[in-house]
Amino acid sequence: MKYIHIISLLLLTVVLGCQEDDFEFGDIVTPTNLQVDVTIADDNSGNVTLIPTADDAINFHVIFSEGAQPVVVGNGLEAKNRYTTPGEYQQQVQVIAFGRAGVSSSIVVTLDLDVDVFIDPEILQMIAGDSSKNWIWDSSNAGHFGVGDPLEDFPNYFSAAPNQLNPCMYDDVLTFSTDLTYTLETEEASFINWSEVKRFFPDANPGEFADECRDINSQIETNTTFSIIETNGVQELVVTNSMLSYWSGAMSYTILELSSDKLIVRGIQDPFDPPGAELAWYHTFVPQDGSGGGGAGGGGDNDCETSVTGDTGSGNFDVLVWADEFNTDGPVCSGNWKFDLGSGGGWGNNELQYYTDRPENIKVENGNLVITAKAEELSGAQYTSGRIRSQDNFEFQYGRVEIRAKLPTGGGTWPALWMLGADLPTNPWPGAGEIDIMEHVGNDQDKINSTLHFPGNSGGNAIGSSTIIPGVSDNFNTYEVTWSEADIRFAVNGNVFYVFPNSAAVPFNKDFFLIMNVAMGGDFGGEVDPNFVSSTMEVDYIRVYQ
Repeated sequence: MKYIHIISLLLLTVVLGCQEDDFEFGDIVTPTNLQVDVTIADDNSGNVTLIPTADDAINFHVIFSEGAQPVVVGNGLEAKNRYTTPGEYQQQVQVIAFGRAGVSSSIVVTLDLDVDVFIDPEILQMIAGDSSKNWIWDSSNAGHFGVGDPLEDFPNYFSAAPNQLNPCMYDDVLTFSTDLTYTLETEEASFINWSEVKRFFPDANPGEFADECRDINSQIETNTTFSIIETNGVQELVVTNSMLSYWSGAMSYTILELSSDKLIVRGIQDPFDPPGAELAWYHTFVPQDGSGGGGAGGGGDNDCETSVTGDTGSGNFDVLVWADEFNTDGPVCSGNWKFDLGSGGGWGNNELQYYTDRPENIKVENGNLVITAKAEELSGAQYTSGRIRSQDNFEFQYGRVEIRAKLPTGGGTWPALWMLGADLPTNPWPGAGEIDIMEHVGNDQDKINSTLHFPGNSGGNAIGSSTIIPGVSDNFNTYEVTWSEADIRFAVNGNVFYVFPNSAAVPFNKDFFLIMNVAMGGDFGGEVDPNFVSSTMEVDYIRVYQ
C-alpha cells in the first residue's frame, strides 16, 4: 500500500504542475539486496566504519544512534562514526536505502562495542580536578556567549554583554568527574535556541530569534558520560546525549581554551525547525568556586582587598574615596577589576583584537598596570590585548577621576580610559551613557580625545573635544574628568580643555563604572601598521575623589 500511495501522489503532481509538458519518471523500484559491511576498530577507540550497498539505491542514510543526524553516503561508500561512551555495550545502527521518488528499504545493524576513552591526565585534571569539578557560565564577562558563521573563528553575529541572557541559563552547573561522568544540574528550565524548541515540543510556536526557557530534563541525559578526543591537534569535548547548558542541538564541542580556571568551547548547530544554515555557538565557563589558582594566566587573584578608602566625600571632589595604585606585582586585583575576554564580535566598533587575561597582555609590574597589545593570532583575531572594568566592584555617581598613564604608540593602537553607565545590562548602549576620559589613536599621535556618548549623540555623532599633548607615548600624563550634576569637565595635567553642561535630559546622573583597555584597529583606531609588533599602555594609578 505504501508503494501505491507514493505513486498516486506523484501522478497528482504531474497532472497539476506539468499540464503542458510530457514527463517520464521511469521505473520506481524499491532498493533490494541491502547489505552493510561493518568494521569496528580493534583499538577500543570507538571508531566504526559502515559501507552500505543495495541494488537500485541512489543513496543511504546511516543513523548511528537514536536521535542523531543521518550520515548520507552513496552506494558502496564509507560512513564513519566514533562512539565515545566508555564500556562494553551494544549499539543499534539504522541504515536506510533510498531509491527513485523516495521509496526505501532499511535494515538495523547491531554493533558490539568495547570503548576505552583515554584522556590525557593533565587535561583531565584541568576539567575535572582531583575528583570532580563544577563549572558555571562566566556571565559577568562580556563575550561569555556568542554565535557566528561557522566559516569564521569568532562570534561575528552576536556576543553577549555581562549577564545579558535569561537567568534560567545562568543557574546551570556543569560537573565533570575523573571517572568520565558528566552531570548537568538545572533549576528545571533550560535555555533553548528558538529553532530547536519544536524538537522537544512539536506543538509549540516559538517566536523568531526568541529563545525560550523550558524543562527538557526528561528528554536529554543530565547524568551521562563525557570524553575529550584529540584529532590533528584539535580537542573535541563530547557530552553523550546532553548539552553544555544552552541547547542548540550540539553535543560535541571544539575546545578553544582549557585551563584550570577557564573553559571555552565552540559547538555547531544544524537548526531543527525551521531548518537553515549552520551556526557556530561559543560558550565560556569558569569554576563555580572560583578555584583553579590562575596558573600562568593573568586572571588569578592577587589576594588584595578592594580599594575603597572608607572616607566620605566632602562634595568638593577633594577627598579620596577609591584608588588602585598598582603596587603589587602580578595579576590585577580581583576586588577591583573584572576582565572582558574574547573578540566580542569587534566590540561594536569592528575592532581586531582578542582580549585575554594572560600576563603577556595584562599584569601589574613595577608599580604600574601594564596592558600590551601584540600582533599574534588567537581564536581568529590577528592581535591580542587586555581590557578590565570595575563593574559591580566599584560604581559611583559624580566625582573627580585622575588616571596617570603613558600611552602605547603605533598605527592602529587605540588606548582608552573611560566609563559606562552601571545600568548597561538593562539599558543597552548608548542609553546607559558613556564618558570617555581619554582616547588616543596611533594614527593621530599626541592628539587626546575626550567624548560623551548618549542617545542622539553616539558613535560618529558623539559630543566632545580634543587637545594636543606632545610625547604622550614617551611620558606619563594625568588624564582627568570632573563630573558633577552641573557639568562634566575634561582636563590633561590639570588643564581643562572641554566642558559639557550636564542636565536631567542626558544619562549622566547615576552610577558609572570604570574601564581601561587597548584596542586595535576598528572604526576609530583605523588601519594597523603592517609592521606593528607590540606596544604597551602603562597606568601608574587611578584615583576617584568626591
